[in-house]
Order: sequence, then structure tokens, then C-alpha cells
Amino acid sequence: MKIYKSIDEYNESKSSVVTIGTFDGVHIGHQKVFNKVINASKQSNLSSVVLTFFPHPRIILNKYNDIKMIDTLDEKIVHLEKIGIDHLVIHPFDKKFSLLSADQYIKDYLVEKLKLKHIIIGYNHRFGKGREASITDLKKYSSEFNFVVDEIDAQEIEKIAISSTKIRNSINIGDLETTRVYLGRFFSLTGKVVKGDGLGKQIDYPTANIKIEENYKIIPKDGVYYIKTTIDNKLYNGMMNIGHRPTIGSKEKSIEVNLFKFNRDIYDKIIKVDVIEKIRDEKKFSSIEALKAQLAKDEGHCLKLINK
Repeated sequence: MKIYKSIDEYNESKSSVVTIGTFDGVHIGHQKVFNKVINASKQSNLSSVVLTFFPHPRIILNKYNDIKMIDTLDEKIVHLEKIGIDHLVIHPFDKKFSLLSADQYIKDYLVEKLKLKHIIIGYNHRFGKGREASITDLKKYSSEFNFVVDEIDAQEIEKIAISSTKIRNSINIGDLETTRVYLGRFFSLTGKVVKGDGLGKQIDYPTANIKIEENYKIIPKDGVYYIKTTIDNKLYNGMMNIGHRPTIGSKEKSIEVNLFKFNRDIYDKIIKVDVIEKIRDEKKFSSIEALKAQLAKDEGHCLKLINK
């Protein structure tokens, strides 16, 4: 899959089948759309193109800065690569772009730049300055510029919207099984391993402290989770604590991963953690010894899940 950081970078000579959206989570509903794009591109010998925007348009247009996304941009790229799309165009969304007229957007960007011949898009898609144009207008443009509009019906779009909402809600409450069903994979966190205070090592449960740079990434509810991660092509099971570590009175929220049968130095490595199942809520213990005893129980719980 070729990746372009703006529509202006796209320079393919072949005409394309395009779909457009934010596609947060690249969940099973989105995957059906992408498969339609791929099948249409193969049938007509066209390139398959996904056009998405970053940052999220709502952040720019509504100043809705607390929006939380299922995937970071890098995570979205990884998921799309696995699906088999030919080209991913990530166009910067800013005020200037939002002020483009529908005419400019269709003619200068989709037709001239992306060489659009077939678009697969939701019935409720709107575009142009002030979201002035609708799917009806898009169909009018299709006659003028000779491209096909394949409209995704209301029922399918509703399913996609419901899936996204259910995924966010399930992540927020720690229901990782529902999350997995709708994503078609485990929810994951990706971040850099940074130095912590070393308490985990002192109590025989050394942890990798994960720093997630993207503040728009959704984080599961505070608690302890069974997790898996792959480091240098080897799979490790473990457990993760998300929260403020009330037993030691920490003020900052942290994400700490304890990997079983693992004793390597992985500081500064970027790792992806698959979040499998919530074990318990975070709570305050009467002493460090009581915390250590609970961690032993948590590990035992995880080992049972592994063996099962």
C-alpha cells in the first residue's frame, strides 16, 4: 500500500475507485466498504484508493478537542495495509481545506488529482464549504465528469455508526469482548516504553511504562487487564494496570505492563499491546505487601485465561 500525506502528493496515472471517510477503528463495517472498493477496482482494472483526513474534521470545525479515537493514525495505517488497499491518501484537514467549494473539491481534487472513475460512499455524505453538497449533488457531478457513484445505503451506514459507538462504549467500560467482536480483532495500545519509578521491580513485578503520545487515543477504564504483546517477533503474555496507582498515592495516570517470563531491557522501544480481558478495577490497598499479594492473584487469573 502506498501512503500519501496529501492529495497533492498523489501522482498515479491509473484511474481509481475511491472511498472517503475517517474510518476510525477500521472495524468490520468499514472492512465491508473496503472490500467493495477492492472488488470494484479489480473488476474494472482501477486503483483502490482510501481518502481520509487528519486531524479529525470535527476537531477543526467544532473545536471539539476532547474527541477520542479508537485508533491512532499509525494504527489505522497498519490495519489498512492488512486489508489490501492500493493507496491511502491522508489529507491534512484545516480551515483552508474546509472552505473549498463543492466544485473545487470534486474537480480539482477527486477528478484531477485522484483520477476518480468510481466512488463508493455513504448516502449521507456531505462535502464542500459548510457541507453544502449532498449525495444528490455528487450524482450530478458524476454525469459531468464521467464517474460512477455507488451509494452505500442507510441500513449499512447505520450499522457502521452503531458499531463505532458500541466499540467506544465497550472500551470505556472495559468490555473487551464486545470490542473484539465489532473490531474483528483485539483492541490495542501502541506506545513507547519509558522509565518509571522502579516500584514494580522492587516488589518482583517489573513493569514497562507505556507512554502514548497521541492524546486523542481512547484509553480503557482504569483497572487491571490481561494482555499480549509481540516483541522482536516473539509473543509474550502479561497483565497491565491503567490508572493512578492509589496505593502509593500517584497523581499522574499511567499505563504499566508486566510481561510474564520476560527480563529484557526494552526502554525506548515502541510496542503494541493487545488488550484481551479486564481482570478487575483498580483499587487502593492497605500496604505494598497487600498490593503484591493481589498482583500474584492477578497473575494467576491471567495464567488461567492463557491455559483456557
